[in-house]
Amino acid sequence: MSEGSGDDELRDRLPNSRVQVWLTVDADRRHVAVAFLTVIFTTMVVVGTLLPTPADVLLTRGDPHETLFNALVGSVITGVTLVLTLSQIVLSQELGAVGDQRERMEGAMDFRADAADAADEDVAPAEPSVFMRDLVAATCEQADALAAAAPDGDAGDAVNEYVDDLTGNADAVTDQLEGAEFGDFEVVRAALNFNYSMKIYQGKRIQAAYGDEFDEAASEALADLLTTLELFGPAREHFKTLYFQWELSDLSRTLLYAAIPALSVAVAALLLFDPAEYPGYTLGVNHALLGVSAAATVAVLPFALLLAYILRIVTVTKRTLSIGPFVLRETNESGTGDYGE
Repeated sequence: MSEGSGDDELRDRLPNSRVQVWLTVDADRRHVAVAFLTVIFTTMVVVGTLLPTPADVLLTRGDPHETLFNALVGSVITGVTLVLTLSQIVLSQELGAVGDQRERMEGAMDFRADAADAADEDVAPAEPSVFMRDLVAATCEQADALAAAAPDGDAGDAVNEYVDDLTGNADAVTDQLEGAEFGDFEVVRAALNFNYSMKIYQGKRIQAAYGDEFDEAASEALADLLTTLELFGPAREHFKTLYFQWELSDLSRTLLYAAIPALSVAVAALLLFDPAEYPGYTLGVNHALLGVSAAATVAVLPFALLLAYILRIVTVTKRTLSIGPFVLRETNESGTGDYGE
């Protein structure tokens, strides 16, 4: 009844190749932006070199580079406007009347008290990674208590298989959370790797199938475990939301910084660069083509950064749309096989 899901890791629940997962989730966003810029620069140089008509002829025939950089100047300015809009969205989440702020505070304190009770602690940790690690560690302890109190026979076999699956996933996530600091993706990534929704579903199935065979200790242990797993869901979503706000704030500041060189290079190339003055070649590549390609690559820097950051945000958001034991992708209806959020 409690078959291992086999896809506890977020990477295993993504239907993409390892390279796509690395690109969309794992990699440092700045490295991804550099990769995008490298592809743009390389493509322009290679295509310009392989065309039958020399690049310097194409660039001096009419005003293609002026058209290009005129469009890029407008795009950079539009991007700055988008940054301001994103900043306002992030800021609006923190604004509110004193009554609203008090309700938020009371809700946070009540949740922390519930989490402390579930983890059998006097006070819940203040650091997000430690908070999540204690919740995950508590599920391990409660799962062990469930295994110790489980009856013999089919019920015991189902519980032991369930406990082995849960503790294996929980131990891996606990190690990943060790030393992680909020603001880095590692905290959210580790939390996403704990497939709590499937653990709730499997626990509910065991409760429905074998609950009548459980004594008071086993029933209490399973109820405590399910309660802690249900606390992990809103905790993960809360920290994921905070991380997205943190990431969008970083993105806004980074884009504003990137807009300055991008706009400067685009304007300079538009007003001061004349491809006809660079007829020479280096390693078979026209100097004018190199200049236009380099300037265009710098000009699209804000877009590359925006794409890199948003790519991870939308990927994680799509894979965590539901909270609780809901599966938003193709699965085996019998309860075995491919599960996850």
